[in-house]
Amino acid sequence: MSSKLVLSSLTLLAGISAASVIMEREPTISPSIIICTGNLNTSNGCLTVPVVSAECINLTGGLSFANDELSTARIPGGLVCTFYDQFGCSSPTGEDTVVLTGGDWSFTNAPAVGGPVNFNDRASSFTCSPL
Repeated sequence: MSSKLVLSSLTLLAGISAASVIMEREPTISPSIIICTGNLNTSNGCLTVPVVSAECINLTGGLSFANDELSTARIPGGLVCTFYDQFGCSSPTGEDTVVLTGGDWSFTNAPAVGGPVNFNDRASSFTCSPL
């Protein structure tokens, strides 16, 4: 067998193996929510935040502008997000949280354990998970 034939065969096999690896890999994109210090329909004061399931996101650092300032949120379908009025996604009483599912929400009339509450300008952290 000639060395050119062997080299061509190995190159072809390497290309097929690489192509099958690329085709088998599925994209992994984190879902994102939109949080706003004002109206959802304006770009001023809104931020898209990627979320990882059950990871607590504190409104500190680059998100500190939103701490105790959130007014609206857009949650994609298939997610449930809990917003807390304390850092660390902590709720000592269980009554200082709101739970939002897919849709556009105003924090002035947000669902809570005891019924709708005004949670406007109260959120300090949140966590999201798939339904």
